[in-house]
Amino acid sequence: MIKVVFFGTPDIGLKSLEYLYNSGKFDVLAVVTQPDKPAGRGHKLQMPPIKKFAIEKNIPVFQPKSIRKEPEIIEKLKQLQPDFFVTFAFGQILSQEVLDIPKYATINLHASLLPKYRGANPIQRAIINGDKETGICTMITELGLDCGDICQKLTIPISDTMNCEELWNEIAEKSPEMIGQTLEGLVNKTLVPQKQCENGICMANKLTKEECLIDWSKSNLEIHNLVRGICRSPGAYFIYNSKIIKVIESTPVDGEYETGKITINSKNGIDIGCGKGLLRILKVKPEGKGEMPAKDWYNGVKK
Repeated sequence: MIKVVFFGTPDIGLKSLEYLYNSGKFDVLAVVTQPDKPAGRGHKLQMPPIKKFAIEKNIPVFQPKSIRKEPEIIEKLKQLQPDFFVTFAFGQILSQEVLDIPKYATINLHASLLPKYRGANPIQRAIINGDKETGICTMITELGLDCGDICQKLTIPISDTMNCEELWNEIAEKSPEMIGQTLEGLVNKTLVPQKQCENGICMANKLTKEECLIDWSKSNLEIHNLVRGICRSPGAYFIYNSKIIKVIESTPVDGEYETGKITINSKNGIDIGCGKGLLRILKVKPEGKGEMPAKDWYNGVKK
């Protein structure tokens, strides 16, 4: 069996961990994930989804604040003598000392068609920019940011209505088999990693709060792409009566209206004038409240 240590934190990597554990081809020696964090109104500590699975299966768990600065954990990982480290949305940068531990390599699953969208938010950036396709790659991890040799690539279409949650789920579904094929191919020497080309490099920088604030002078399509690109978390928003209103669902429609002004559409929602066209908002989440139809929200606040 191929010996693996899995590094991951959010639920996008959970199906990949489950696949490795259940396939019968891999021995998951340990899981490395981020520390538990407070969440919800009560701010109670919640463990990452990856940790929950590991505990259920009696897989050892390490939770470094910064793995590069925790020699005790590094030493324990060395003692495991893994064939591979597999990283998938782990959230920390690995040092060369850590990368040198596995017998073969550290393999990262990256959610874009590298070299496009290196960095922290490739899923969101692809949708925000209106791309018609993205994908996933397995790659050899090096010290530089997502610059290692590519093992495998898979293209994933992006429809005009797909939001980041839907793309997140599709990537989660399609990643496990690719990871397994990559590990087996490297061990069997049937897979030869290829250098990344230098053309088309672009970064998927971390989203800022300022970017999430809707600029109504932009076109309805640009704003719609922002809404679906950061759906719910962190969420595109505008300010109304000094309250943050997150836009959960929208669609661009033809028409003209004063930029940033709201008019009600009795059947579907509310329309807001943009620099070009109208944005029909179907669902919102007002500050301090749950999600609701945009029409119901507007009927309540305009009285």
